Amino acid sequence: MSVLLIEDDDGDALLVEEMLADALEPTILQRVVTLAEALATPIRADCVLLDLALPDAMGLDSVARIRRAAPATAVVVLTGRADERTGQAAVAAGAQDYLVKNQVDGPLLSKALRYAWERKRAEQVEQSLREQQLLASEYTRLERGLLPTPLLASDELSLVARYRPGRDGALLGGDFYDAVELTDGTLHVIIGDVSGHGPDEAALGVALRIAWRSLVLAGLPQDEVLATVQQVLMHERIHNHFATVCALSVAPDRRSVRMRLAGHPPPLLLSGAGADLLPVDRLGVPLGVLPDARWEAAEIDLEPGWTLLLCTDGIFEGRSGNGVELLGQEDMTALFVDLLHARPDWREDPTEALDALIAEVERRNSGPLDDDVAVVLLTHQEAA
Repeated sequence: MSVLLIEDDDGDALLVEEMLADALEPTILQRVVTLAEALATPIRADCVLLDLALPDAMGLDSVARIRRAAPATAVVVLTGRADERTGQAAVAAGAQDYLVKNQVDGPLLSKALRYAWERKRAEQVEQSLREQQLLASEYTRLERGLLPTPLLASDELSLVARYRPGRDGALLGGDFYDAVELTDGTLHVIIGDVSGHGPDEAALGVALRIAWRSLVLAGLPQDEVLATVQQVLMHERIHNHFATVCALSVAPDRRSVRMRLAGHPPPLLLSGAGADLLPVDRLGVPLGVLPDARWEAAEIDLEPGWTLLLCTDGIFEGRSGNGVELLGQEDMTALFVDLLHARPDWREDPTEALDALIAEVERRNSGPLDDDVAVVLLTHQEAA
């Protein structure tokens, strides 16, 4: 253990040196005579043994200055016999312990220094734990905003989703989704991906999702919804973020869907006719790129009993298992269809199908994907 002694009295300093020399625990001792000298260079000692009566500092002020300069270093203060209350106040102010001069021997001094060091390390661990708990709480709140409860009223519709953070695992990204069924039976669904990773992007994703839901519930025409969401993005973003979006409007009779793509990959449609990606002939630019951009809708007919798979690009931008070649959306589509064929009863538990898809993609990638992943499976079951 390394100790920095701040003591202007040569006699007291000699006593400390002798007591530590006789202690069982080896100690590296360095001495300075003023607080200014101690603060002139970064303090790298494990523990500071501080006299509270220095030529350039008195009492608790010296403790506060040491703690600011070396927050990870333990502090033990030395007081005179008549100044024991000041030592107690120093502990209340952040020092780990105090010792009264002329009442200390070698073993007591060594034990006090080592205990102070261990207490300081325990305090740091506890502080780190509190910080991690606060971060976890913040991420939980962000996650609730990114991953909402869809507003579905029809029994013939079911929606399940899965979200996975990227390889860092510690931060949420900007992927988001939502679904709202209006009183006239129209179902609106959105999935989006804010560029970048981290809490700023996650917060922006939450803002865009809530803005979209509010506009849909307010009955704003769909031609104006994405343009208004883009205005929110451009006003709320901190950096030059953009967002890709896929927005769907399923007709009340469930026989057609209007799709708007803002730089986002199209959904996969599964029906009795097979499995195909919806056409991208009207692909628009991402939100936040062109202030006056517009996104034309493509109308696609649906057969009863259809299923739509919406995803962000993180699910298919991993490796395919063959060197550095990427999986790609078409191969991911074929993979998902094969997984469904291997599970004829997948409609009974569609979440299992999504979990299997993500697990297989990560297996081919030889580990977690670099980008965040959001996958939504929307299924229509024709009423009897």
